[in-house]
Amino acid sequence: MPKRGRPILPITVSTETRIQLQSMTRSPSLPSGLARRAKIILLAADRYSQERVAQQVGLSRTAVSKWLKRFRRHGLMGLYDELKPGSPRSISDEKIQTLIRKTLEKKPKDATHWTLRSMATEMKLSKSTIHRVWTAFHVQPHRQKHFKLSNDPFFVDKVRDIAGLYLNPPDKALVLCVDEKSQIQALNRTQPILPMGLGYLEGVTHDYIRHGTTTLFAAFDIVSGQVLAQCHLRHRHQEFLRFLNYVDQNVPKEMDVHLVVDNYGTHKHPKVRRWLEARPHYHIHYTPTYGSWLNQVEIWFNIISQKAIRRGSFRSVKELIQKIKSFVETYNRKSKPFMWTATADSILAKTNRLCKYISGTAH
Repeated sequence: MPKRGRPILPITVSTETRIQLQSMTRSPSLPSGLARRAKIILLAADRYSQERVAQQVGLSRTAVSKWLKRFRRHGLMGLYDELKPGSPRSISDEKIQTLIRKTLEKKPKDATHWTLRSMATEMKLSKSTIHRVWTAFHVQPHRQKHFKLSNDPFFVDKVRDIAGLYLNPPDKALVLCVDEKSQIQALNRTQPILPMGLGYLEGVTHDYIRHGTTTLFAAFDIVSGQVLAQCHLRHRHQEFLRFLNYVDQNVPKEMDVHLVVDNYGTHKHPKVRRWLEARPHYHIHYTPTYGSWLNQVEIWFNIISQKAIRRGSFRSVKELIQKIKSFVETYNRKSKPFMWTATADSILAKTNRLCKYISGTAH
Protein backbone atom coordinates (compact mmCIF):
# COMPACT_ATOMS: atom_id res chain seq x y z
CA MET A 1 0.00 0.00 0.00
CA PRO A 2 1.51 3.36 -0.97
CA LYS A 3 2.41 5.75 1.79
CA ARG A 4 2.04 9.00 -0.15
CA GLY A 5 1.63 12.54 1.22
CA ARG A 6 3.80 14.99 3.10
CA PRO A 7 6.79 13.04 4.45
CA ILE A 8 7.35 12.77 8.15
CA LEU A 9 10.74 13.35 9.69
CA PRO A 10 12.01 9.91 10.66
CA ILE A 11 10.97 8.69 14.10
CA THR A 12 12.85 5.81 15.63
CA VAL A 13 11.49 4.00 18.67
CA SER A 14 13.26 1.33 20.65
CA THR A 15 11.76 -2.13 21.11
CA GLU A 16 10.90 -1.31 24.72
CA THR A 17 9.21 1.97 23.74
CA ARG A 18 7.27 0.24 20.96
CA ILE A 19 5.96 -2.33 23.45
CA GLN A 20 4.83 0.47 25.77
CA LEU A 21 3.13 2.33 22.93
CA GLN A 22 1.32 -0.81 21.79
CA SER A 23 0.19 -1.45 25.35
CA MET A 24 -1.16 2.12 25.54
CA THR A 25 -3.22 1.65 22.38
CA ARG A 26 -4.84 -1.49 23.78
CA SER A 27 -5.36 -0.37 27.38
CA PRO A 28 -9.07 -0.10 28.34
CA SER A 29 -8.27 2.16 31.30
CA LEU A 30 -6.30 4.92 29.56
CA PRO A 31 -8.07 7.95 28.04
CA SER A 32 -8.90 7.49 24.36
CA GLY A 33 -6.91 10.61 23.48
CA LEU A 34 -3.74 9.15 24.97
CA ALA A 35 -4.24 5.87 23.09
CA ARG A 36 -4.71 7.81 19.85
CA ARG A 37 -1.45 9.69 20.37
CA ALA A 38 0.40 6.42 20.94
CA LYS A 39 -1.02 5.14 17.65
CA ILE A 40 0.26 8.29 15.88
CA ILE A 41 3.81 7.53 17.02
CA LEU A 42 3.57 3.87 15.98
CA LEU A 43 2.30 4.79 12.49
CA ALA A 44 4.99 7.45 12.10
CA ALA A 45 7.64 4.94 13.17
CA ASP A 46 6.35 2.65 10.41
CA ARG A 47 7.05 5.47 7.91
CA TYR A 48 3.45 6.41 7.17
CA SER A 49 2.95 9.89 5.72
CA GLN A 50 1.53 12.67 7.87
CA GLU A 51 -1.64 12.74 5.79
CA ARG A 52 -2.15 8.99 6.07
CA VAL A 53 -1.55 9.08 9.83
CA ALA A 54 -4.15 11.84 10.17
CA GLN A 55 -6.68 9.72 8.24
CA GLN A 56 -5.96 6.65 10.37
CA VAL A 57 -6.47 8.40 13.73
CA GLY A 58 -9.16 10.86 12.69
CA LEU A 59 -7.22 14.06 13.46
CA SER A 60 -5.98 16.99 11.42
CA ARG A 61 -2.42 17.03 10.08
CA THR A 62 -1.72 19.98 12.38
CA ALA A 63 -2.67 17.89 15.42
CA VAL A 64 -0.57 14.97 14.19
CA SER A 65 2.39 17.28 13.71
CA LYS A 66 1.95 18.68 17.23
CA TRP A 67 2.14 15.26 18.92
CA LEU A 68 5.07 14.15 16.80
CA LYS A 69 7.01 17.24 17.86
CA ARG A 70 6.08 16.63 21.50
CA PHE A 71 7.29 13.04 21.27
CA ARG A 72 10.62 14.05 19.72
CA ARG A 73 11.23 16.55 22.53
CA HIS A 74 9.96 14.67 25.58
CA GLY A 75 9.50 11.03 24.62
CA LEU A 76 6.50 9.19 26.08
CA MET A 77 5.88 11.95 28.63
CA GLY A 78 5.24 14.32 25.73
CA LEU A 79 2.04 12.45 24.90
CA TYR A 80 0.41 13.48 28.17
CA ASP A 81 -1.48 16.76 28.51
CA GLU A 82 0.46 19.65 29.97
CA LEU A 83 -0.76 21.28 33.13
CA LYS A 84 -2.48 24.52 32.24
CA PRO A 85 -1.89 27.54 34.47
CA GLY A 86 -5.10 28.77 36.08
CA SER A 87 -6.13 32.23 37.08
CA PRO A 88 -4.35 33.67 40.13
CA ARG A 89 -5.88 32.88 43.51
CA SER A 90 -8.31 35.58 44.59
CA ILE A 91 -8.05 34.86 48.33
CA SER A 92 -4.81 35.52 50.19
CA ASP A 93 -3.00 33.13 52.54
CA GLU A 94 -3.81 35.44 55.45
CA LYS A 95 -7.52 35.29 54.59
CA ILE A 96 -7.42 31.49 54.45
CA GLN A 97 -5.61 31.35 57.78
CA THR A 98 -8.22 33.60 59.36
CA LEU A 99 -11.01 31.48 57.92
CA ILE A 100 -9.61 28.20 59.22
CA ARG A 101 -8.79 29.66 62.64
CA LYS A 102 -12.28 31.09 63.01
CA THR A 103 -13.83 27.78 61.94
CA LEU A 104 -11.82 25.79 64.49
CA GLU A 105 -11.67 28.17 67.43
CA LYS A 106 -14.91 30.19 67.41
CA LYS A 107 -18.63 29.61 67.07
CA PRO A 108 -21.31 31.86 65.58
CA LYS A 109 -23.30 33.91 68.10
CA ASP A 110 -26.68 32.46 67.16
CA ALA A 111 -25.82 28.82 66.39
CA THR A 112 -23.88 25.80 67.60
CA HIS A 113 -21.68 25.50 64.50
CA TRP A 114 -20.70 27.25 61.30
CA THR A 115 -22.50 26.61 58.03
CA LEU A 116 -21.40 27.59 54.54
CA ARG A 117 -23.86 30.49 54.52
CA SER A 118 -23.00 31.79 57.98
CA MET A 119 -19.24 31.60 57.37
CA ALA A 120 -19.60 33.17 53.92
CA THR A 121 -21.47 36.10 55.50
CA GLU A 122 -18.93 36.37 58.31
CA MET A 123 -15.90 36.31 55.99
CA LYS A 124 -17.56 38.20 53.10
CA LEU A 125 -16.70 35.39 50.70
CA SER A 126 -18.78 33.18 48.44
CA LYS A 127 -20.18 29.86 49.64
CA SER A 128 -18.22 28.03 46.95
CA THR A 129 -14.96 29.55 48.23
CA ILE A 130 -15.75 28.50 51.81
CA HIS A 131 -16.57 25.01 50.58
CA ARG A 132 -13.31 24.70 48.63
CA VAL A 133 -11.21 25.81 51.60
CA TRP A 134 -12.99 23.53 54.06
CA THR A 135 -12.65 20.61 51.66
CA ALA A 136 -8.94 21.28 51.11
CA PHE A 137 -8.29 21.28 54.88
CA HIS A 138 -10.75 18.43 55.66
CA VAL A 139 -12.80 20.63 57.97
CA GLN A 140 -16.43 19.57 58.57
CA PRO A 141 -18.15 21.84 61.12
CA HIS A 142 -21.55 20.21 60.49
CA ARG A 143 -20.41 16.78 61.68
CA GLN A 144 -19.65 15.27 65.08
CA LYS A 145 -17.93 12.08 66.16
CA HIS A 146 -19.21 10.47 69.36
CA PHE A 147 -16.93 8.96 71.98
CA LYS A 148 -16.97 7.89 75.61
CA LEU A 149 -13.80 7.18 77.55
CA SER A 150 -13.88 4.29 79.98
CA ASN A 151 -13.27 5.06 83.65
CA ASP A 152 -12.77 1.39 84.47
CA PRO A 153 -9.71 1.00 86.74
CA PHE A 154 -9.00 -2.34 85.02
CA PHE A 155 -9.45 -0.98 81.50
CA VAL A 156 -5.99 -2.03 80.26
CA ASP A 157 -6.26 -5.57 81.66
CA LYS A 158 -9.73 -6.10 80.19
CA VAL A 159 -8.75 -4.79 76.78
CA ARG A 160 -5.73 -7.09 76.65
CA ASP A 161 -7.84 -10.03 77.82
CA ILE A 162 -10.64 -9.62 75.25
CA ALA A 163 -8.43 -8.58 72.32
CA GLY A 164 -6.26 -11.61 73.08
CA LEU A 165 -9.33 -13.87 72.92
CA TYR A 166 -10.26 -12.46 69.50
CA LEU A 167 -6.82 -12.60 67.94
CA ASN A 168 -5.72 -15.88 69.48
CA PRO A 169 -8.74 -17.98 70.56
CA PRO A 170 -7.87 -20.80 72.96
CA ASP A 171 -7.68 -24.34 71.58
CA LYS A 172 -10.66 -26.67 72.08
CA ALA A 173 -12.82 -23.83 73.38
CA LEU A 174 -15.66 -21.60 72.20
CA VAL A 175 -15.56 -17.83 72.46
CA LEU A 176 -19.10 -16.43 72.51
CA CYS A 177 -19.93 -12.72 72.56
CA VAL A 178 -23.18 -12.41 74.51
CA ASP A 179 -25.56 -9.51 75.04
CA GLU A 180 -29.20 -8.52 74.78
CA LYS A 181 -30.87 -5.96 72.55
CA SER A 182 -33.75 -4.69 74.63
CA GLN A 183 -36.93 -2.79 73.84
CA ILE A 184 -37.20 -3.81 70.19
CA GLN A 185 -40.53 -2.29 69.21
CA ALA A 186 -43.12 -3.97 67.01
CA LEU A 187 -44.06 -0.87 65.01
CA ASN A 188 -46.79 -0.90 62.40
CA ARG A 189 -47.23 2.00 59.99
CA THR A 190 -50.67 3.59 60.09
CA GLN A 191 -51.10 3.21 56.31
CA PRO A 192 -49.81 0.67 53.77
CA ILE A 193 -46.23 1.05 52.55
CA LEU A 194 -45.98 2.41 49.01
CA PRO A 195 -43.57 0.24 46.99
CA MET A 196 -40.46 1.69 45.40
CA GLY A 197 -40.70 2.45 41.69
CA LEU A 198 -38.73 3.96 38.85
CA GLY A 199 -37.96 7.53 39.83
CA TYR A 200 -39.41 7.48 43.34
CA LEU A 201 -38.57 5.99 46.75
CA GLU A 202 -40.46 3.57 48.94
CA GLY A 203 -43.10 5.53 50.85
CA VAL A 204 -43.91 5.08 54.53
CA THR A 205 -46.03 7.12 56.89
CA HIS A 206 -44.21 9.20 59.47
CA ASP A 207 -46.37 7.82 62.31
CA TYR A 208 -46.93 4.29 63.54
CA ILE A 209 -48.80 2.12 66.04
CA ARG A 210 -46.88 0.41 68.84
CA HIS A 211 -47.79 -3.24 69.42
CA GLY A 212 -45.33 -4.00 72.22
CA THR A 213 -41.66 -4.88 72.60
CA THR A 214 -39.35 -7.84 72.82
CA THR A 215 -35.76 -8.37 73.97
CA LEU A 216 -33.33 -10.25 71.75
CA PHE A 217 -30.63 -12.31 73.52
CA ALA A 218 -27.78 -13.38 71.26
CA ALA A 219 -24.48 -15.27 71.49
CA PHE A 220 -22.07 -14.74 68.59
CA ASP A 221 -19.37 -17.37 67.90
CA ILE A 222 -16.25 -15.42 66.85
CA VAL A 223 -14.76 -18.39 64.96
CA SER A 224 -17.72 -19.58 62.86
CA GLY A 225 -19.88 -16.44 62.87
CA GLN A 226 -22.87 -18.55 63.97
CA VAL A 227 -25.46 -16.95 66.25
CA LEU A 228 -27.61 -18.45 69.00
CA ALA A 229 -30.61 -16.21 69.64
CA GLN A 230 -33.75 -16.12 71.76
CA CYS A 231 -36.46 -13.52 72.28
CA HIS A 232 -37.98 -12.77 75.69
CA LEU A 233 -40.51 -10.21 76.88
CA ARG A 234 -38.15 -8.79 79.51
CA HIS A 235 -34.40 -8.62 80.18
CA ARG A 236 -34.03 -9.49 83.84
CA HIS A 237 -31.59 -12.01 85.28
CA GLN A 238 -34.31 -14.69 84.98
CA GLU A 239 -34.41 -14.26 81.19
CA PHE A 240 -30.62 -14.16 81.01
CA LEU A 241 -30.41 -17.46 82.90
CA ARG A 242 -32.90 -19.02 80.48
CA PHE A 243 -30.73 -17.90 77.60
CA LEU A 244 -27.59 -19.29 79.27
CA ASN A 245 -29.36 -22.63 79.62
CA TYR A 246 -30.28 -22.45 75.93
CA VAL A 247 -26.63 -21.79 75.07
CA ASP A 248 -25.52 -24.65 77.30
CA GLN A 249 -27.87 -27.04 75.47
CA ASN A 250 -26.39 -26.08 72.10
CA VAL A 251 -22.64 -26.16 72.75
CA PRO A 252 -20.41 -29.26 73.07
CA LYS A 253 -20.17 -30.40 76.66
CA GLU A 254 -16.47 -31.30 76.40
CA MET A 255 -15.38 -27.76 75.38
CA ASP A 256 -14.57 -24.76 77.50
CA VAL A 257 -16.82 -21.78 76.82
CA HIS A 258 -15.59 -18.19 77.13
CA LEU A 259 -18.37 -15.61 77.41
CA VAL A 260 -17.67 -11.95 76.58
CA VAL A 261 -20.33 -9.78 78.24
CA ASP A 262 -20.75 -6.17 79.31
CA ASN A 263 -21.30 -4.83 82.83
CA TYR A 264 -25.11 -4.81 82.80
CA GLY A 265 -26.50 -5.74 86.22
CA THR A 266 -28.19 -8.97 85.14
CA HIS A 267 -24.83 -10.36 83.99
CA LYS A 268 -23.47 -10.03 87.53
CA HIS A 269 -26.54 -11.13 89.45
CA PRO A 270 -25.79 -13.58 92.31
CA LYS A 271 -27.91 -16.32 90.67
CA VAL A 272 -25.98 -15.87 87.42
CA ARG A 273 -22.71 -16.13 89.33
CA ARG A 274 -23.90 -19.34 91.00
CA TRP A 275 -24.90 -20.75 87.60
CA LEU A 276 -21.38 -20.08 86.31
CA GLU A 277 -19.72 -21.50 89.43
CA ALA A 278 -21.67 -24.73 88.94
CA ARG A 279 -20.16 -25.02 85.45
CA PRO A 280 -16.38 -24.57 85.77
CA HIS A 281 -15.88 -24.97 82.02
CA TYR A 282 -17.59 -21.57 81.56
CA HIS A 283 -15.30 -18.53 81.80
CA ILE A 284 -16.72 -15.02 81.79
CA HIS A 285 -14.89 -11.95 80.50
CA TYR A 286 -16.34 -8.50 81.24
CA THR A 287 -15.78 -5.63 78.83
CA PRO A 288 -14.55 -2.37 80.41
CA THR A 289 -17.09 0.16 81.60
CA TYR A 290 -18.36 2.13 78.57
CA GLY A 291 -16.50 -0.41 76.45
CA SER A 292 -19.35 -2.44 74.93
CA TRP A 293 -17.81 -1.67 71.51
CA LEU A 294 -15.35 -4.46 72.36
CA ASN A 295 -18.20 -6.97 72.20
CA GLN A 296 -18.50 -8.35 68.65
CA VAL A 297 -22.18 -9.19 69.09
CA GLU A 298 -22.86 -5.43 68.96
CA ILE A 299 -21.76 -5.52 65.31
CA TRP A 300 -24.27 -8.29 64.65
CA PHE A 301 -27.02 -6.35 66.44
CA ASN A 302 -26.39 -3.48 64.04
CA ILE A 303 -26.68 -5.87 61.07
CA ILE A 304 -30.03 -7.31 62.15
CA SER A 305 -31.34 -3.83 62.97
CA GLN A 306 -30.47 -2.50 59.52
CA LYS A 307 -31.62 -5.54 57.54
CA ALA A 308 -34.62 -6.92 59.43
CA ILE A 309 -36.00 -4.54 62.06
CA ARG A 310 -35.59 -0.83 61.42
CA ARG A 311 -37.55 -0.60 58.17
CA GLY A 312 -40.00 -3.35 59.00
CA SER A 313 -43.69 -2.99 59.75
CA PHE A 314 -45.07 -5.48 62.29
CA ARG A 315 -48.68 -6.04 63.32
CA SER A 316 -47.73 -7.83 66.54
CA VAL A 317 -44.80 -8.82 68.74
CA LYS A 318 -45.28 -12.37 67.52
CA GLU A 319 -44.74 -11.24 63.93
CA LEU A 320 -41.61 -9.31 64.97
CA ILE A 321 -40.18 -12.35 66.76
CA GLN A 322 -40.89 -14.54 63.74
CA LYS A 323 -39.03 -12.07 61.53
CA ILE A 324 -36.04 -12.16 63.89
CA LYS A 325 -36.02 -15.98 63.93
CA SER A 326 -36.23 -16.12 60.15
CA PHE A 327 -33.33 -13.68 59.81
CA VAL A 328 -31.16 -15.68 62.26
CA GLU A 329 -31.80 -18.93 60.38
CA THR A 330 -30.89 -17.34 57.05
CA TYR A 331 -27.84 -15.61 58.53
CA ASN A 332 -26.48 -18.83 60.05
CA ARG A 333 -26.67 -20.68 56.73
CA LYS A 334 -24.06 -18.34 55.23
CA SER A 335 -22.40 -16.92 58.32
CA LYS A 336 -18.83 -15.70 58.37
CA PRO A 337 -16.74 -14.46 61.31
CA PHE A 338 -15.89 -10.79 61.58
CA MET A 339 -12.30 -9.90 60.72
CA TRP A 340 -11.04 -8.47 64.01
CA THR A 341 -7.63 -6.84 63.47
CA ALA A 342 -7.28 -4.39 66.37
CA THR A 343 -4.61 -5.41 68.83
CA ALA A 344 -4.64 -4.40 72.49
CA ASP A 345 -1.65 -2.12 71.88
CA SER A 346 -3.38 -0.31 68.99
CA ILE A 347 -6.55 0.20 71.05
CA LEU A 348 -4.60 1.51 74.03
CA ALA A 349 -2.49 3.78 71.81
CA LYS A 350 -5.62 5.29 70.26
CA THR A 351 -7.17 5.80 73.70
CA ASN A 352 -3.96 7.45 74.90
CA ARG A 353 -3.97 9.85 71.93
CA LEU A 354 -7.58 10.78 72.67
CA CYS A 355 -6.78 11.41 76.35
CA LYS A 356 -3.88 13.68 75.41
CA TYR A 357 -6.04 15.56 72.94
CA ILE A 358 -8.79 16.09 75.54
CA SER A 359 -6.22 17.22 78.11
CA GLY A 360 -4.75 19.69 75.63
CA THR A 361 -8.13 21.20 74.66
CA ALA A 362 -9.81 21.19 78.08
CA HIS A 363 -10.80 24.61 79.37
